[in-house]
Amino acid sequence: MTRKLLIMATNNEHKLKEVRQILDYKDILIKGLEEMGCYDDIPETADTLEGNALLKARYMYSHYGVDCFADDTGLEVEALDGQPGVFTARFGQMNGYGNSHDADANMQCLLDKLKGKENRKARFRTVIALVCEGKEYIFEGIVEGEILTEKSGQEGFGYDPIFSPEGKGISFAEMSAEEKNQISHRGRAVEKLIAWLKKEYIYK
Repeated sequence: MTRKLLIMATNNEHKLKEVRQILDYKDILIKGLEEMGCYDDIPETADTLEGNALLKARYMYSHYGVDCFADDTGLEVEALDGQPGVFTARFGQMNGYGNSHDADANMQCLLDKLKGKENRKARFRTVIALVCEGKEYIFEGIVEGEILTEKSGQEGFGYDPIFSPEGKGISFAEMSAEEKNQISHRGRAVEKLIAWLKKEYIYK
């Protein structure tokens, strides 16, 4: 059977690699934007994770005519009233720390804002929007945890060195890719996507 092509609307190699590891399914070929020759700066102007994911997926479907999915992920910290949320990737820059998508700046900003706070509860939430044959679908994954007081570990990306998933006692950055993918927000969202693809897409 010919492998079905599915585009992930991202140029983030970390995300693409992680999703490919989770979605290791022989009947689907996952390609990122660069592999499609798309270098457009797709706008992420919505005020929700769901909105941004849909913007990216709709853009690729309307411009390239291919089935496509996109994700948006937010770190929601209880003591900061759910911040940084939709602004997770540029939290540092918005507060005068480094540039947009600068992981070290983002982490330092968050650690500084939580200094002296006992409540360090947080959760990661990933929303995947799929546009397939003109129809739209949403899949969500959540992992509860807490923000550590300092960085720990060398693996992963983004906020992984300062986020410890509930019940694990270590950061995402101290886990192997396999360990993280089994419990992560993105892993849980992708598992829901996979279940739908197997039922409604691959064998149609």
